[in-house]
Amino acid sequence: MRRLPSPGRLLLATLAAACLATAAVPAAAQASMPDSTVVDAREAARKRDRTRLAAARAAAEAGNHPLLPWVAYWDLFSRLGEATVDEVEGFYARFPGSYVEDRLRNDWLRELGKRRDWANLARDYPRFRMNDDREVTCWWLFTEHLAGRDVAEQARTLWFAQREVDDGCNLLATALVDGKKLPADDVWRKARLSLEQQRPGAAKAAVGLLGNAQARDAAEAVDNPGRHLARPVAAGRTAQELRLLALMRLAQTDAGAAAARLESRSLRLDDAHAAWAWAYLARQSAFQLSTDAAGQVQRALSLLPDDADPGWSDDTLAWGVRALLRGAPPAQRWPAVARLIGWMGPAELRDPAWAYWKARATLGSAKAGPAGDAQRAEARLQLEAVAGTTNFYAKLATEDLGRTPGLPPAPAPLSDAELAAASGHPGLQRALLLINLGLRDEARREWNFSLRGMDDRALMAAARLACERQDWQLCINTAERTRNEVDLRLRYPMPFADEITAAARAQGLEPALVFGLIRQETRFMPQLKSSVGASGLMQVMPATARYVAKKINLPWDNPALINDPLTNLRLGTAYLRMVLDDLGGSQAMAAAAYNAGPGRPRRWREGPTLETAIWAENIPFNETRDYVKKVLSNAAVYAALLDPRQAPALRPRLGPGIGPRDGAAPAPNTELP
Repeated sequence: MRRLPSPGRLLLATLAAACLATAAVPAAAQASMPDSTVVDAREAARKRDRTRLAAARAAAEAGNHPLLPWVAYWDLFSRLGEATVDEVEGFYARFPGSYVEDRLRNDWLRELGKRRDWANLARDYPRFRMNDDREVTCWWLFTEHLAGRDVAEQARTLWFAQREVDDGCNLLATALVDGKKLPADDVWRKARLSLEQQRPGAAKAAVGLLGNAQARDAAEAVDNPGRHLARPVAAGRTAQELRLLALMRLAQTDAGAAAARLESRSLRLDDAHAAWAWAYLARQSAFQLSTDAAGQVQRALSLLPDDADPGWSDDTLAWGVRALLRGAPPAQRWPAVARLIGWMGPAELRDPAWAYWKARATLGSAKAGPAGDAQRAEARLQLEAVAGTTNFYAKLATEDLGRTPGLPPAPAPLSDAELAAASGHPGLQRALLLINLGLRDEARREWNFSLRGMDDRALMAAARLACERQDWQLCINTAERTRNEVDLRLRYPMPFADEITAAARAQGLEPALVFGLIRQETRFMPQLKSSVGASGLMQVMPATARYVAKKINLPWDNPALINDPLTNLRLGTAYLRMVLDDLGGSQAMAAAAYNAGPGRPRRWREGPTLETAIWAENIPFNETRDYVKKVLSNAAVYAALLDPRQAPALRPRLGPGIGPRDGAAPAPNTELP
């Protein structure tokens, strides 16, 4: 169980996994060089100890160790600032097509940008396969700009998405603004988006591209919004933009004061700027689950022409939808929800949540009787496009269509050739070696790079390889990448099945719910530990372990027992039972409590009684919102896998809805950690 800022047979299974992974490496490769040298090289790289690193590389070279590419990468990266083009090209040629080749290319492109070596950057960039570094892309677009090509549209998208001020994107934006390729409209939009992301420095840097006077005024608007808003109201576009920035900044600390300023109309904002201010204020209110949020969204929409796209960010649009779902009357809710979703960008629309709620909006807006038949038919088509078993909203859509959910058919068995291709893949093998050495972050990156371009069959073979090594995290994550063929044995494995089932039943819990929660917490990897200190299969926090151990009379003289899988299961299931009982048996609220602590869902349930899907969609924390939906969706699948007579239904888990605690219910257990 994470907290947001705010022995026996199982151990043997873990040891067996390590033995299996070691057995997969040819004996000659294992004997050629002590694996401790690779670990030492990684540690030397972290400490920037070039002498140790060079010695490790020499040992790797002499032994021709299968992880030599990584040791060579760490060595060259440590002195990249002094490296030559020929040296880097030699590395590329020696390890072609590997993850470390492209990783070094990313690092080298950043170095070339710092050196302002535009010729070599332009030459090397087209070979960058990952192509996932925004600053590097900005450097490359700058070279294209210097060559006389129009890059304004690509630059605009990258600049708007930039969260922190980096050298590459800032240089590109400066050049394009100076060259009149990015107009003032774009500069002000970048400033607003930066404030939305709580990046005041980036907002001020953007306005600074327009000149020193604007930079000084923007600094005051952002750093002292009250003083700026107390100034006499000036006319003109710049004054409107600065007042909007000041209002947004004020709303981040005092939404009531910002609302009062807007209500007074003393700032004399035009409709477009006032609409943006109301929409942003609604976003802040919605995040606080304020009853004002829905009205503020509607106020913003009332200022816009029906066909106008105001250019609001996807986050603002998403929170607007959530606010309307939570607080607007149905007659007003659904047309406004459809309108906001219609303005979302392609990336946001890939989230099945919005396809589902758009379908619900179409259905909810339909007139009664025959006059609404066409709209209801359209809503059905929209639900059909979402329906399935792969995620929370796919399940909801299936059940909304009146169907009994089912599991996808098992794919054809993998052939010997397909399995051999996975087991012989150099990148996958390097990843398994890295895992053996405890270098899990490097292993994950090597593994994921190796999956690029694989079709469904190859992905399933790679997932099978990971499962055979009992690396359930890689197994599940790889299997989830398939599009058309779904192997539930790989996506929803059941390691420790007997132990999990026994621990769940001892607490009167449904085993499927516990399987679903562990799949989301750790992917059944008992050795994982979170950044905030949660440990073991069920990610139990130390304070929670002490509390639960005392309540269930479990001796707790050795805190290291938290990592023992059997003990961890006993603690985690007991805690889950406690939060379920405290929250009236609601699986959604219990999942939220397990992730974010019980105090938060107690607060989040206050207000109107909501459909559980709406309540879950309004959870303020992105991690917890995603967690709740995935735990419940996982549990539905596991229920059907554990008992084929059951359908993987979701709605029975959601219950009748979530609202304030019943007055007749027992008082909340405020001791629960």
